[in-house]
Amino acid sequence: MLDDTLKAQLTQYLQHLKRPIRISASLDDSQASADTRALLADIAGASTLVEVVETDDAPRKPSFAIHLPNEAPRVRFAGLPLGHEFTSLVLALLHVSGHPPRVDQESLERGKALPGPLAFEIFFSQDCQSCPDVVQGLNILASQNPNISVTSIDGALFREEVEALQIMSVPTIYLNGERFGQGRMELDELVTRLDSSAVAGRAEALSNKEPFDILVVGGGPAGAAAAVYAVRKGLRTGLVTERVGGQVLDTLAIENYISVAETDGPKWVAGLEEQLASYPIEIIKRERASRLIPGEPHTLELESGGVLRGRSLILAPGARWRDMNVPGEQEYRTRGVTYCPHCDGPLFKGKRVAVIGGGNSGVEAAIDLAGVVDHVTVLEFMNDLKADDVLQRKLRSMPNVEIITEARTTEVRGDGRQVVGLTYEDRATGELRQLEVAGVFVQIGLLPNTDWLKGAVELSPMGEIVVDVKGQTSVPGVFAAGDATTTPYKQIVIAAGDGAKAALGAFEHWMRTSAPA
Repeated sequence: MLDDTLKAQLTQYLQHLKRPIRISASLDDSQASADTRALLADIAGASTLVEVVETDDAPRKPSFAIHLPNEAPRVRFAGLPLGHEFTSLVLALLHVSGHPPRVDQESLERGKALPGPLAFEIFFSQDCQSCPDVVQGLNILASQNPNISVTSIDGALFREEVEALQIMSVPTIYLNGERFGQGRMELDELVTRLDSSAVAGRAEALSNKEPFDILVVGGGPAGAAAAVYAVRKGLRTGLVTERVGGQVLDTLAIENYISVAETDGPKWVAGLEEQLASYPIEIIKRERASRLIPGEPHTLELESGGVLRGRSLILAPGARWRDMNVPGEQEYRTRGVTYCPHCDGPLFKGKRVAVIGGGNSGVEAAIDLAGVVDHVTVLEFMNDLKADDVLQRKLRSMPNVEIITEARTTEVRGDGRQVVGLTYEDRATGELRQLEVAGVFVQIGLLPNTDWLKGAVELSPMGEIVVDVKGQTSVPGVFAAGDATTTPYKQIVIAAGDGAKAALGAFEHWMRTSAPA
């Protein structure tokens, strides 16, 4: 099942097993079960501490549980955890055996104390880059807490169940049979959602912190670069963010970051986190800014109720996917309206979908989807596509793709449960036309995350933070960088350079304002 390279890596990883473990597999005569049986044989062959037994005690086939021989299973995979989930499988083997997870210890201890029973089911796809964080986080909790069990389900393999539950976006999480959440969540965020009593105490602890010399808001390329440059100047530096990496975590391929020939978002962010951890930067995760109050020091209010202060601030809140703002879009979000072709494309296998937007992101999404779904229709508002010529040539070579230009989407239509089609205006004639699709992938650009800054700093008509050549905003001591600013060309390399520039500008401001009278 695994190639020689993966087998060698697996053998190396499983040397860290602490105790014998058992894999109990429920299989049938399907090809998927045959593939699972082969995968489990490779795992057993990689370590003498792994035993594989076949049982018939699980409703989903193929599936397998990882557990200690004398304990009931708490970690189970339904389907083949390959692609992005192969790492989740390896980590589950290690953690169930007793190898300590490399996670925040405070969150881990809180997770160990959670009462139960808590039975989770996670629907994932092998191409989803957001799914592993959820799968690995919950598997860690299940390996440490006997009150928690987790089943990770490959949505592409168990399609009937996915359709019955109307799941159109992954990861989708169920807790004790009820929908718990969707989208990327790391361990500390999961624990916080399950242990809400800790929120007030955390907010108070944040509010009691001394002002930072430099407080960075946002953990994407711009914010991370700013924090590194600031702390290297010897300044007490804090970084507050919902998640380190920002939009980059949802990027499939990165092929234009100088000195890195090819990588993907999660790998790039892993390197970013490793570099941040090597410096004395105080990283505050799972927090979203809600208000900026300029002053001496500047005050940052958080949605959790906490308050942070900084003598200088660097704003790098990034951007989010732009909505179409048409009837039906919000109603059917995650029920056919989606923004991530890599994550959700496999859920539309054999169906007809539409991609809204003919720029690079839209055309790349259409190319990706064309290999999975039955048919893709690309709708572009202008009279021609805006993507690079090489992408357009690739798109036009695909037999199951239709391109419609001068098309303005006016409505997403559904049956009350999920998307069944959309309506668009032919801008050349003014005629309204119907398109029958099961999925609508919106790829029309980004909006800056700056609503909370209105009235605090100057914003452009597009909502971007107005900055000068040094990253200075309209407020002395408040700098900004990255996709949320007026700096043109929203690229990873530009955002990182922007963050460095803003940190140097903030350091220069600090030198001039901290000198004794």
